[in-house]
Amino acid sequence: MAVAKKALVWTLVALCVVVVALVLWKVRVVIALLFVAFIIAAAMRPGVEWLHARRVPRAVGVLLHYAGLIGVFALLVWLIVPHAIQEVQQALGGKTAQEEVHAAAAHSSGLEHKFFVALDERLHDLPSPSALVHPALTITKTALEVLAGILFTLAVAAYWIFERERAEELVLSLVPRPKRKVVRDTWELIDAKLGAYVRGQLLMITFVSTVLSCAFFALGLPYWLLLGVFAGLVEMVPVVGPLLAGGVAILVALTVSWQTALLTAVAVYGLRLLQDYVINPKVMGRAVNLSPLVVLTMVSVVALLFGPFYVLLSVPLAAVLVTLIDVIVRDRNPAEEPVPAVIFPSKERRAS
Repeated sequence: MAVAKKALVWTLVALCVVVVALVLWKVRVVIALLFVAFIIAAAMRPGVEWLHARRVPRAVGVLLHYAGLIGVFALLVWLIVPHAIQEVQQALGGKTAQEEVHAAAAHSSGLEHKFFVALDERLHDLPSPSALVHPALTITKTALEVLAGILFTLAVAAYWIFERERAEELVLSLVPRPKRKVVRDTWELIDAKLGAYVRGQLLMITFVSTVLSCAFFALGLPYWLLLGVFAGLVEMVPVVGPLLAGGVAILVALTVSWQTALLTAVAVYGLRLLQDYVINPKVMGRAVNLSPLVVLTMVSVVALLFGPFYVLLSVPLAAVLVTLIDVIVRDRNPAEEPVPAVIFPSKERRAS
C-alpha cells in the first residue's frame, strides 16, 4: 500500500512538472517580454534614482528616460533614413521596374523586344490592390502585435521600477531569516549586472556605428552609412553579429577593389580587437564577466531551443545563471563581488 501511494505521488509530481513546463513553453513570448522589461528597468534605475535624489519624482524620471529614448530614435531616423533611402535607390539603379521595361522595349527589337513586351504584360497582370487586402491585413496585425509588445514591455519596466522594493520585501519574507541577506545581495548584484550590460551595449552600438560609418566613408565604400549602422546594431547579437557585419562590409568592398576590401577588413576587425582588449574592459568592466566560450554556448543553445529572436537575451540570461551558480553552487558571497558601473558610479550594497 505504501509503495502504491509513493508511486501515485511521484506520478502526480511528474505530471505537474510536465504541465508547468508546457504552460511556460506556451507563454514563452510573455516571459521573454517580462525579462526584457526587467532588463530595461535595471538599466534605467540608476538614472531614475539619481533624479529622485534631486527631488524629481520617480514617475517623472521614468517619463524623462522614455522621452529621451524616443528623442534619440527620432533624431536617428531624421538623420539616417533619408540618406539610407537614397543609398537603397542607388543600389536598385534609381529606376522602377516598369520604367526599365518600357525603356528597354522602346529601344530594342527581335527576341529582346518580345521578352520585354511579355514582361510588361505580366506586370500588368499582377493582382489588383483588392486582392492584396488579406496580406495587408496580416502585415497590419503583425505590426499591431509588435507595437503592443513594445508598449507592454515599457509599461512593465516602469511599474517594476516603482514596485521593485515591495516585490523584494515580499520575496525576502518567504526566505528563512539567515538567508535573507544573501538573497538580497544576489538580487542586487544581478540587477546591477543587467543594467550595466544594457548601458554598455548602447554605448558600444553608438561607438561602432559612428566609427565604422566614418571609416567606410573614408574608404569610399558604397552604402557606407547603411553598413556602419548595420555593424552597430548587430553588436547586440553576441559573437555572430560582429562577424556578420564584417563579412557584409568586405563583400561590398570587393565590388570596389580588393585593396578596399583588405582595408575594410582591417577597419572592422581592428576595431573588434580594440573593443575586446581596450574599450570593453574599461567601459563594460565586469558587467557580465562571461568567457567567450560560455557566451557562444549560450547563444547556440538559446537559438536552437527558442529561435533567433531570443538570441538577444542569451547574454543577460547567461549572466543571471552564472551569478546564481556562483552563489548557490560555488558558495561565493555576492556582497563581496564588484558591482558593475557603466555611466553611473557604483554604490555600496545595503546592509540587512
